[in-house]
Amino acid sequence: METAVATDAFVASLPVFAKFESVADIDNYRPLPDGWALATADIVGSTKAIEAGHYKTVNMAGASVISALLNTLGRQDLPFVFGGDGALVAFPGSAMEKIRNALAAVQRWVADELDLTLRAAIVPIKDIRAQGLDVRVARFQASEAVFYAMFAGGGGSWAEAEMKAGRYRIDPAPAGARPDLTGLSCRWNPIEARHGEIVSIIAIPGASRDSRDFQVLVSDIIALAGRQERDGHPVPVNGPGYSFWPAGLDIEARAIAPAGWRWRSKLWILFLMTLTAVTDRYGWTIGGFDPKIYKREVASNSDFRKFDDGLKMTIDVDADVLQQIENRLKQAEAAGICNYGLHRQKSALMTCLVASPLQRDHVHFIDGGAGGYAMAAASLKAKVPV
Repeated sequence: METAVATDAFVASLPVFAKFESVADIDNYRPLPDGWALATADIVGSTKAIEAGHYKTVNMAGASVISALLNTLGRQDLPFVFGGDGALVAFPGSAMEKIRNALAAVQRWVADELDLTLRAAIVPIKDIRAQGLDVRVARFQASEAVFYAMFAGGGGSWAEAEMKAGRYRIDPAPAGARPDLTGLSCRWNPIEARHGEIVSIIAIPGASRDSRDFQVLVSDIIALAGRQERDGHPVPVNGPGYSFWPAGLDIEARAIAPAGWRWRSKLWILFLMTLTAVTDRYGWTIGGFDPKIYKREVASNSDFRKFDDGLKMTIDVDADVLQQIENRLKQAEAAGICNYGLHRQKSALMTCLVASPLQRDHVHFIDGGAGGYAMAAASLKAKVPV
C-alpha cells in the first residue's frame, strides 16, 4: 500500500518543464506507481446545460471534483486535470476509501445544489495497463508557485470511456451529504476577447498513431499561438475584472454552506469583494494582501493550456492566427495525424481553487465562456468516438 512518504517521493520525482513546447515529448513523463488509480468524473448532458446558458455552473461542477478530492486528502499536489465539464485526479491506492466517499458526496452535492448529474468512476492503474495503455505524468510550471499536471499514455482517455460506458461506477452518497469544497470560488467576471475570439481547441492523436508526427503538430500549434501576445493567454496580464456582486455568488455560497446559512456566506463574500475593490482602487494593502499583486498572480497561475492525452487550449487569438491554426489542424487531420474539435466564443470563464489569498499557489481554471472544451469535445466526437 502506498504510504504518504512514497506519494511525496513520487510527486517530487515528476519531471518539471517551464517551456510548454515540451508538453508533447513523452520522455518528459513518468508512469504512475503500481497501486495508484484514477478518479474521473463528468457532467451528463453538459451540452444541454450549455445551451440553456449554465456553463458557469457546469465549470463549477467540474472543478468541485478536484476541490473535494484534494481537500479530503489534505494535499494540493496530486496530479489532476480540469476538463471543463469534468475532471481527472490520480491518487494512491491507500486513499481509495476516502476518495470513494468524496466522489460520492460531490455527486450528491452537484445533484442537490446545481441540478446537474455528475457521473464518476475509479479506475485502477493495473486495469489500464492490462489494456496495453499507461498513465504517465509530468508537471508544467505555469508560474513560480504553481505547477499543473500533464497526462499522457492513453490511460486517462480509456478510463473516461469506461466511466461513460457505466463501468467502475461510483454511486452518489445519500441525500444531504456534502463534500469539503473549501477554496472553491468563481468571483471573476467573464474575460472578454481582446484580440478577436476566445477559441477552445482539443487535438488528439489520429488514426495513424504516429507519436512523432503528433508531437510535431503540437509544437506547431503552440508556435502558431505564440505569434499572439503572451501566447494567446486569455487573461490580461494585470488579471481579470470583477464586480461587487459576482455572477457566481449563489453557486459559491452553495459550495460553502448548507441551506439556511447561505445568507451569511453571501454577506461575507460581498464584504470581501467590497474590501478588494476599495484596496485595489486606492492602492492599499491589508495584512500583507495586495490586490494588484494578487490579480497579476491570478493571470500567471491560470491554466489556459494543458496536455491530457492530447492538446487542450483556450486562447485569445486574432483571425489571422486562428486561420493558421485551423489550417494546420485540418492538414494534420486529413493525414490521419490528429482529430480535433474547436469552439469559438467571445469570452472565457475562470473557476478557482484558493486555499488562501495570502498564499501564492492559488490555481485558476480557464475555459471558453460559451461551451469551451465541452463543445470542442462534442465537435470532436461528431467526427470520431472519443
